[in-house]
Amino acid sequence: MKYKITHITKYAYSEAVPVCQNVVHLAPRALPYQMCDDFQLLIHPDPYSISHRKDYFGNEVCFFSIDQPHTGLSVTATSHVSVMATPVIPPENTPAWESVSLALKSEQTPALLDAYQYIFDSPGVKVFPKLIDYAEVSFTKGRPILEAVLDLTRRIHQDLRYDPRATNVNTQIDEVFEQRHGVCQDFAHLQIGCLRILGLAARYVSGYLRTMPPPGKPRLVGADASHAWLSVYCGEKAGWVDVDPTNNVAASTDHITVAWGRDYYDVCPIQGTIVGGGEHRMTVSVDVAPETPATPPGK
Repeated sequence: MKYKITHITKYAYSEAVPVCQNVVHLAPRALPYQMCDDFQLLIHPDPYSISHRKDYFGNEVCFFSIDQPHTGLSVTATSHVSVMATPVIPPENTPAWESVSLALKSEQTPALLDAYQYIFDSPGVKVFPKLIDYAEVSFTKGRPILEAVLDLTRRIHQDLRYDPRATNVNTQIDEVFEQRHGVCQDFAHLQIGCLRILGLAARYVSGYLRTMPPPGKPRLVGADASHAWLSVYCGEKAGWVDVDPTNNVAASTDHITVAWGRDYYDVCPIQGTIVGGGEHRMTVSVDVAPETPATPPGK
């Protein structure tokens, strides 16, 4: 599946901003099942400096600075991405979740050492005791890890109500757990917390969803903005498996990965610092459009 993704972020300020510094995570990752064919970033006003690099987690990051007074900022990211289906992993064939948790703590292969860093608390995912009882309903003794993960995904989708007005970017998972509503960020953070408290490795994934579903398929929640889900380490054979608790699905060719980290704060699409500006307003629009393959000559 090929997509053209247009992500536009605009800021309007009540007073002029003389200087701003920004960090952007908007370029889709290159992965075995995903290829970013083209990425362009258009910034207005023109930045006086701009640089690109990979961050600690291997995500593409752009830094830019503007040193001229401005009352508005526009950042438009345009991506052309190819996404392929990943192999289907039978959940019942994955190892018992306890064995994966034990291996993460006791073995030192490169894959396990990389995954191990994702079992700890992070700024956006601070675990608390009630998560154990909630998680253990799915993670019964000896249950295959992916089978348990999918059951937990289903329960979080069932128990939480999607409500874009209920939380903000700083809402912690204990509040989400008690109120049982939030947005995709909250669904992902809560499931990551449930997994980490059991000693399992889970990372936060930011990206996009296909805006318009194929005929006969339901429209996924979160398709009009940046989306978030999570990836769980399921052992050396299965590796990392992505699940989307907001929609109760395994990630598919409808999901386009941009970046991953410990939580939202590692992969925020745009963050920065401004001087002045007074009050400001931000608007975001995202369009994920399938690209129609070119018709061969003579067809």
